[in-house]
Amino acid sequence: MPGTVLLLAASPVGRGRLVDAASVLPVLAAVEPAVLSGTDTASVVELADPVEPQAVLTRLRAAAASPAPLTVFVTGQLQLDRRQRLPHLALARTTPATVRYTALPWHWLREELRLRPDGTTTLVADLYADEESWRQLRERPLEAGRTVAVYGRIAPPPSRRTVAVPAYMKAVATILRSGHRPPLEQLHEQALARLAGGAEGAGAMRAGAEGGPGIVLAARRPAAADPHAAIAAWVESGRHGDADALAARWEQAAVRAYGAASEDALHWTEVRADLAMFAGDAARSCRAWLTVAATRLAMGQSADAPAVEAAVDRAHHQWGQIREPERARELGPVLAELRGRVPGRRRGALDDVRRQLRQLQGQS
Repeated sequence: MPGTVLLLAASPVGRGRLVDAASVLPVLAAVEPAVLSGTDTASVVELADPVEPQAVLTRLRAAAASPAPLTVFVTGQLQLDRRQRLPHLALARTTPATVRYTALPWHWLREELRLRPDGTTTLVADLYADEESWRQLRERPLEAGRTVAVYGRIAPPPSRRTVAVPAYMKAVATILRSGHRPPLEQLHEQALARLAGGAEGAGAMRAGAEGGPGIVLAARRPAAADPHAAIAAWVESGRHGDADALAARWEQAAVRAYGAASEDALHWTEVRADLAMFAGDAARSCRAWLTVAATRLAMGQSADAPAVEAAVDRAHHQWGQIREPERARELGPVLAELRGRVPGRRRGALDDVRRQLRQLQGQS
């Protein structure tokens, strides 16, 4: 099956830039797509210093929607938003005061990759963290999802008035330019060895980094009995009913064991919401996401909690895909009420719901 490669290099323009992320793209672009992907053929999507987080999310979502092998190369810098202290990938217009609105939340990336089939997704990352992010990440590791193999490093901020070079990613690209892609574990170790032998490796150790070149990101492998693999395989083969039935059994088991408001049960409700989307049932998907959002709010989670925002955003997106006016009118007021409580990061989202509701009412 042809693979997909997403090359994402992002860093702020101006004094806030820690790393010249885009400088690695010409080196990566010189590598044959099939070598980047590890498949016979592959398509490559390149994002150089993007400006809008929603535009990056759209490209990421499109790449993640295919069951084909996906390799994501990410180079850039991490910053925390001031409200929730969550890691974000800084984009071209990001400043410390605007992280929440101009940077890509890391949990968006994790959410888009979480339902992909086991063994089909690889994330290769070369990231620099500002001082606040660096302190937090040494205690709370960066997560990419249970089915994603992760390789790379997170480096501490460079010295003042210095813009770092993405040395780990350049080492990866240089190795791949030979036309041979070693097993990813070997590729990762070879890149780290090149890094440790250079000046940056010594500098990182002086900065107190772990593993020499920074915080080393090791591969994470899914559990052997993970039901997500069977669900993903059924979705890939078009057996949407079987996939939902299996997810429903796990959802019911979680409800019996932990309660309907537990994280285990809500996870499976979210899985079923995504499965409804894959099956083309936007109304059922929307309803499930609305349930998740309402449950999380009732549990006391804040309106700007990532899981709450993600549920309302996905409900909003699916509501816009409903083609039956009657079902859209039924779910619209519920969405509008939740949008009033959870405005999200997209400006004008509540106004958008109200405007579409007025149009639907005019069709009745």
